[in-house]
Amino acid sequence: QVQLVESGVGLVQPGGPLRLSCAASGSIFSISSMGWYRQALGKQRELVTKIINDGSATYADSVKGRFTISRDSAKITVILQMNSLKPEDTAAYYCFAAAQTAAYPIESTYWGQGTQVTVSS
Repeated sequence: QVQLVESGVGLVQPGGPLRLSCAASGSIFSISSMGWYRQALGKQRELVTKIINDGSATYADSVKGRFTISRDSAKITVILQMNSLKPEDTAAYYCFAAAQTAAYPIESTYWGQGTQVTVSS
């Protein structure tokens, strides 16, 4: 099994920054990608960003130029730096990892518990 633990303070004023982190643990054999989805009230879950094994990252158009994903050298912790936050960024943010474990070598997607981000004055 893979456990993902998210952390980060979730209330910020418009235009402000916020950093979220997500740490993976467990019997991990490999992780091919990690990233974040978000789901606003009444809306579908959308992919915000992900980073893959070669270090390249993709972003939703709505966050390009404002959000940056990075990871540690062990490739089991990712950081989401969010700048110039807007009220429309308000959502529950979910970390995910596409991983293989020693006990279950078929790649599966694992999820964090979710962190509420609220952008409001």
